[in-house]
Amino acid sequence: MSRRIIAAILSMSICFSLAGCAGSGSSSDPSLVEKTVEEMVIDYGSYGSEANERIDTLLTQISDADKGAGERWKRIMELWQSPELGNPINYDILPDGLPDNDELCIVVLGFQLEPDGSMKEELIRRLTVALNSARKYPKAYIVCTGGGTASENPAASEAGEMAKWLEDQGIEKSRIIVEDNSITTAQNAIFTYDILTSLYPSVKKLAIVSSDYHIATGELLFKAEPILRANAAGNERLEVVSNAAWKAPSGTLSPMFQAGTLIELCGDVETAFQVYYDNYDIHSLPPLK
Repeated sequence: MSRRIIAAILSMSICFSLAGCAGSGSSSDPSLVEKTVEEMVIDYGSYGSEANERIDTLLTQISDADKGAGERWKRIMELWQSPELGNPINYDILPDGLPDNDELCIVVLGFQLEPDGSMKEELIRRLTVALNSARKYPKAYIVCTGGGTASENPAASEAGEMAKWLEDQGIEKSRIIVEDNSITTAQNAIFTYDILTSLYPSVKKLAIVSSDYHIATGELLFKAEPILRANAAGNERLEVVSNAAWKAPSGTLSPMFQAGTLIELCGDVETAFQVYYDNYDIHSLPPLK
């Protein structure tokens, strides 16, 4: 796969996400929709179900401004509010019953590298779950996600190191897809969507692999992105069907952090990172700069 082709795909991805947040072909003011969406997700991130009445009011405002955007965000909010999001978690390996062909793609979410570019134990643990799952489903593709997060080694990327590790364990290079431009989970979802829908048309089903505390956030974003991109409900090109996780001894992601990820999915990176600075609580790491 040519890096030039991937770069061209990724350069358009944020624009497509913004169009999805405002509605395809909408004549409404996209900034009004964006601001209302941000208010809505921050309300839910802050107050949870106590904000439901306010959320209904804001969804109505979004629909009045842009019917398509209103329908999309109603579905995303229902997904986020559902107790089924991220449940059940399958530990160590994907469950039985998934497609045993190249319709399935295992998406491995990255984790910040050591300053020298080597992988931290948590990322290796996630990869071990992916390896177990890839052996169970030998026809599935595997996407490694994550860009350059090594402060002292700009040549290293999370996805690149992950791909090398999987190859060293015997996974065929032809099965491995490298998404090495992202530094956040929202970017993982945006860029992976572009690569798969543009270059891997056989892929229809996704299985998310990460640490257990990260699964719900990963599923939320990888389910929301196809909703934002679809021209109508039911026409989503990718579907999250399962997960597998490493049982981490620590780590949390708050609802407000999830609110930030949805804001970033709509393209407002500045506001998203303001949220992250206040709510980035994976092992007390600071946000990436």
